[in-house]
Amino acid sequence: MKFHKIYAALLLISPLLSATTLDLKLDKTMPAIEKLYLDLHQSPELSYHEQQTGQKIAKQLKQLGFDVTDNVGGFGVVGIYKNGNGPTIMIRTDTDGLPIIEQTGKPYASKVTVTNDEGATVGVMHGCGHDIHMSSFIGTAQQLVMHKDAWQGTLMMVAQPAEEVGGGAKAMLKEGLFSKYPTPDHVIALHVSASVPAGKVSMKNEYTMASVDSVDITVKGKGGHGAYPHTTIDPVVIASRIVLALQTITSRELSPLEPSVITVGSIHGGSKHNVISDQVKLQLTLRSYNPTVRLQQIAAIKRISKGIAISAGLDESLTPEVYVHEDESIPSTYNNPAQTNIVRSAISAAIGESNVLETEAVMAGEDFGLYGRTDKNIPITLFWLGGVEQTQYAAAQKSGDTLPSLHSSKFAPDYKVALPTGIKAMSNAAVALFNQ
Repeated sequence: MKFHKIYAALLLISPLLSATTLDLKLDKTMPAIEKLYLDLHQSPELSYHEQQTGQKIAKQLKQLGFDVTDNVGGFGVVGIYKNGNGPTIMIRTDTDGLPIIEQTGKPYASKVTVTNDEGATVGVMHGCGHDIHMSSFIGTAQQLVMHKDAWQGTLMMVAQPAEEVGGGAKAMLKEGLFSKYPTPDHVIALHVSASVPAGKVSMKNEYTMASVDSVDITVKGKGGHGAYPHTTIDPVVIASRIVLALQTITSRELSPLEPSVITVGSIHGGSKHNVISDQVKLQLTLRSYNPTVRLQQIAAIKRISKGIAISAGLDESLTPEVYVHEDESIPSTYNNPAQTNIVRSAISAAIGESNVLETEAVMAGEDFGLYGRTDKNIPITLFWLGGVEQTQYAAAQKSGDTLPSLHSSKFAPDYKVALPTGIKAMSNAAVALFNQ
């Protein structure tokens, strides 16, 4: 975009461009936001089933005067608020919960159970903080409307479903998110952190989260009696050799300067002690930052699997089948440095420079990265919102104990501190991008 070309060099050189720091009257608005949080926390919905959640978000945005479209890419919601001429800033939240039985012991803990798509009864919990994300999202929309005299342009609020399964961003983009609605000039989001104390945020430029691929390998063989292994070609042995050989991809085929993870998370084969089976199934997760590394990982997995099978005496017709779940693949999240510098400076001014931390990239994945990978090449920024209660954080630092992680049944963010921090951070980041 011409807009990006005009500002790119200036933003890299001058991240401290002057921006209005909003005087938020959160004491008046937080009770309603906390009430929304507790409601969302106690009524989570699984990926692709976020119907009621989407309706709640849509209702909130309509009450604030947004032009709202629901059921976008599933149960996604798009809210547009036009406030004169200027750039379009998109703020994104995710909305889905996880199949976890909550064990936080909180009086407001989720007690929801549902029958999932496989017919099993599961608990449902916002174990990844999407309830914090949504509440901060609505609080930010509220503040930006209340302070619309501080910015000009188009505010685009996007509530995205199915983040946990990597499908929501793809579905919304496929349905025309960047064509049926104003094309954003900047896209920003936050994610609650289980390792940063509440009241602080953290972020980094460039790669901040990894690409994620799920890969299935079906290893074939020639089964038979366990007492006569010489009459068989044992797929359990072949699969075991493959598992070990895959570890050499990261250690010996890829540059040691390029992060890479190849984990075999599941191996299943055989049915009885004395039976050599006909096949073994492996399930892998792949993580990397560099898209070239991802392609190298996949190519090496196919080559190694085939080579080991041939070396065991299998005909090429019995070559292992390597299947990459492209529908679930998500790219790495790359924080545009110029934009992220502006976001960092604005948040520092709003909550204090000492409360804005630098962080390391993580190997967890987020489909938020897709918004920066379209042919429109839109800059994106995701920052981490501290969620750990401060005394709990200090105690863990002193004792060396591990804090409950994201996706833990015991993850309980300190919402009374995290929410106002998130609203201050995101509101001021948006205004800074509007006014650059």
